[in-house]
This record gives sequence, C-alpha cells and structure tokens, in this order.
Amino acid sequence: MDAIDIRLEIPRKPTRTTGRPQGRRRERNSERDRARQNRRWWTWLRLIFAVWTEQRRAPRQQLPSAGDTDTEEKIRAGIAGEQLVATELGRTLGDDWTLLRGYRNRRGEIDHLLLGPKGLFAIEVKNINATVSIDGDRWQADKYDNYGNLVEQRPIADRKGRPPSLQLNEPADDLERFLRERGQPVPVQRVVILAHRRSELGAVRNPGVLVVTSTADVLALISSSADRLGRDQRTSIQRLIRHDHEFHDRRPRPGRQRPGIRCAAW
Repeated sequence: MDAIDIRLEIPRKPTRTTGRPQGRRRERNSERDRARQNRRWWTWLRLIFAVWTEQRRAPRQQLPSAGDTDTEEKIRAGIAGEQLVATELGRTLGDDWTLLRGYRNRRGEIDHLLLGPKGLFAIEVKNINATVSIDGDRWQADKYDNYGNLVEQRPIADRKGRPPSLQLNEPADDLERFLRERGQPVPVQRVVILAHRRSELGAVRNPGVLVVTSTADVLALISSSADRLGRDQRTSIQRLIRHDHEFHDRRPRPGRQRPGIRCAAW
C-alpha cells in the first residue's frame, strides 16, 4: 500500500547554536514552539524529546506547566494512534491502495483518507483509554479504576467543541460534494477507530458514523464494500483530493507563513 503524507512542512533557515547548553536549550525551545504553531507535528515531537534529554542532563530542572504537559500528552497519543492504524493497514492492503494522511478542507481535517478498488474511506483515529458512550452527537469518555469504579467522566470533542462524528462528517461531506461537482460522484465511507488497546464501546445510540475498536474492523468493512473504483478513476480522485488540500492549506491564515506541501512515501 502506498502512503502519502500531505501534511505541511514549512521551510525555514537553520539557526546557529551558541555553543553553550543554556543557549542550545533556548534555541530548541524556540524551534519546538514554532513547530507546534505551524503544526509540524513530527518535528515538534523530535524537539520535545531533545529538550527533555537536555533537561535531564541539567543540574536543575524546570518543570513545564500542567496545562502544557496535558496538551502535549494528548497530541503525542493522537499521533501514536494514527501511526498505529497506518502501519496495520499497510501490512494488509496491497499496492492498489493509497493512504492520504492529513487531508484538510474548509470544514476541517481528516486523519486518513484510504483510496482503493473498494472505494474511498475517511478515517478518524481516537486514541482514548476509556469506555466511549455515544448518544447522537454527544460523545462521552468514562474511565474506571481496577475495581470497576467510575473515576472520571468527560465529553469527547475537538477544540471547536465538535464530537468525533461531526469532526469527521463535516469535512467528509465537503469532500464528497467537491468530488461530485468535478465528475467523481464517489461516496465517502466514514469510520472512527478507537485505537487505544484499552478503548471500549459503551452504550451507542445513533452515532452518525461507524465506530470500531480495531483496524481489523475497518478491513472487514473494506472487504464487504460494494463500491468498485478502477485505476484511472482512482488516479483522478487522488489528484482532485491533493488539489483540494493544497488549495485550502495555501489560504492565508493569521500568524502563519505561506507553506509548501510535502509528500513522502511511508
């Protein structure tokens, strides 16, 4: 299976090091903050680990705030879940399949778009260590201790307050419309994967999307799909998806440079 990363990599000039530990740490912190602001998650993670390594070597440690630690932990967990799903799909699916990672349009971002002979699938990955209950567009995470006592209960939503169903359906609806208007009336099948090994599904009512707890469930969905897409049609759809992504990611946004786009084989 081919995998194409269409996330953004913003070019920047290399910075000079000062030759002193404190100066190097300050520069790494600055680079880390810029990477996070520009959504360059892999670079951001690498710099976090570099900063932590230097902090452990320092005689005095300055602990990050609890808010930053919690945010960074959530992002790390999300990236780990996405990579796990990508790896497991790649082990099973053949060369006729392409995984497009990080597609974005005006309604939001989709973790994975999987395109192949059996159709087009939009996949949202949630790496949540909890029991997930769903009632329409109300998603809730319940966490229990080893004795079965409920110790934490919180809503599941993105920064805009959208539950995973809306977070996935809104950009998927927009992509479906975009393709239809350009001569490719292809349904976008939507799946939310609870990727954490301890994720469980609780009560589920009118979820709005298919919700599964393993990549094997996604593969079963693919196997049962009645859609049929030929090679030429898949090539055309992939070209349209990339064009749409580039258009929206090159629109000016406050505080952000105009980016270039990076495509990498995985």
